[in-house]
Amino acid sequence: MNTSFREIQINTTKRRELIDVTQELLMAVQESGIKNGICVVYSLHSTSAIIINEPERGLMEDLLTKVEEDFPRGRDWLHNRIDDNADSHLAGAFMGPSMVIPVRDGSLCLGTWQSVFFLELDGPRIGRRVVIEILGE
Repeated sequence: MNTSFREIQINTTKRRELIDVTQELLMAVQESGIKNGICVVYSLHSTSAIIINEPERGLMEDLLTKVEEDFPRGRDWLHNRIDDNADSHLAGAFMGPSMVIPVRDGSLCLGTWQSVFFLELDGPRIGRRVVIEILGE
């Protein structure tokens, strides 16, 4: 089995923001030379998430609105006694830091309307790190 490892850095400009990382993943798979296997995408931050969804502007805003509704800032979360970002930690824990995407014939197996997003939950931040590892033959 072959493996390829890459890390990308992402700068965010808003507290909650979706950043499309699909092109970076496609490049990583292509440059890996791996034709069939899996691509693991993993955020190294507990106040972020990796999601797959449609890159339609209205839907992206709806996703951010839903995160705000389910994990409101300013609520009396216990973690806010230490750091004022409990909502970000909770959203990240429920949404998850990673995705595994099949690789077939040297490309990601994504549906027609699917893209991969880094979801910033506690920005703006400089140098958010996302690991991309491709495993296969």
